[in-house]
Amino acid sequence: MKKWLSLVGMGVGILVAPTAWAHHSFAAEYDQNKPVTLRGTLKQVELTNPHGWILMDVTGPDAKVVNWRVETGPTNALMRAGLRKTDFVAGTEIVVKGFLARNGTPTANGREITFADGRDFFLSSTPVPDATR
Repeated sequence: MKKWLSLVGMGVGILVAPTAWAHHSFAAEYDQNKPVTLRGTLKQVELTNPHGWILMDVTGPDAKVVNWRVETGPTNALMRAGLRKTDFVAGTEIVVKGFLARNGTPTANGREITFADGRDFFLSSTPVPDATR
């Protein structure tokens, strides 16, 4: 019996460990002191776990288009907030508020999304100060 329980415990550990290693803290990757507001065009959404991604094109003041990646909370949290994959239509104008990545890439942790029709939704499962309002 002990051998069987050990094998089951090892099996669960093998399944759970990669998820734990892949998860990261907000502070390790994003800077709460660098809020950002991105206005642009939705390219694609990836509703995956443990975090989703919004891919968007943002035109800068120099008229150069930059491809941004915005990390969201888990898919089930977005669905509980009322968002569905059908809300994310490519070409839609969106505004995303969040926090810049520490590594200097065009990546942000999304806090809130507003659609052109005025609907807005909370995107994050990360409790960070409300510096974007």
